[in-house]
Amino acid sequence: MRRLEALALSSHPLPALAVTAVATALVVTTGRSLGGLAAVAAAVLAGQLSVGWLNDLLDAGRDARVGRRDKPVAAGAISRRAVAVATAVAAVSAVLLSLLSGVDATLVHVVMLCSAWAYDLGVKATALSVAPYVISFGLLPAFVTLGGPGGQWPPLWLVAAAALLGSAAHFANVLPDLEDDAATGVRGLPHRLGKTASAVAAAVLAVLTGVVLAIGPPGPVTTAGLVAVPLSVVLLVIGRIRSRRAGSRANFNALLAVALVDVVLLIVTGGMEL
Repeated sequence: MRRLEALALSSHPLPALAVTAVATALVVTTGRSLGGLAAVAAAVLAGQLSVGWLNDLLDAGRDARVGRRDKPVAAGAISRRAVAVATAVAAVSAVLLSLLSGVDATLVHVVMLCSAWAYDLGVKATALSVAPYVISFGLLPAFVTLGGPGGQWPPLWLVAAAALLGSAAHFANVLPDLEDDAATGVRGLPHRLGKTASAVAAAVLAVLTGVVLAIGPPGPVTTAGLVAVPLSVVLLVIGRIRSRRAGSRANFNALLAVALVDVVLLIVTGGMEL
């Protein structure tokens, strides 16, 4: 049981479940059958697990050098071989499960996964570290719509909003680990910009996501759109004010709250077009 728990923790379970939940919610809005919904959820979850496990597997040495006891592979709670096998099984499963949504959707999901794996394999340490997030998040609505009724591409505004949300997630996700990453030679775009600039970038991208989701759909701006953008700004201002205290995570928590607002708006507005 301890090994299973360590294996689960090394998969980055919260991001994996969050992305799976967003994809599943988008599927619900397309009117697909329960089987179709389960197929998308399983494929996305398997893909996200492979990305998380590969990340911890490749980072084990660096994590051990900075004493990351919260990383099961680095802490020795699970063997690298076991995580490598889990990564391979999850990756193959993700592709096979994607075929249940059709060839076009499968090809899109493979591109998404290759982009995410490329991040783990070294892009994360370059100035292009945000690119995999742009690609993988931006294509998520396409994976859903191409496998749904009609098999069509999503509107461009929805792709753009998902890409912006992914970019914001990259900056927000890296913020707590900037010092540890820098100490082990990882210098992605957030590390090059610095903590303050990266926090600003995450905030701006998160707000822009809401703006695109609010004005992107044809017709007048919905009530949800009118509420979401000002609410995001208020949350960020509150987070900025409270983050002045030493050791405060208020700014990071505010970014997560804005991301949640964006996700809800993504599901609401995206559902009108899918």
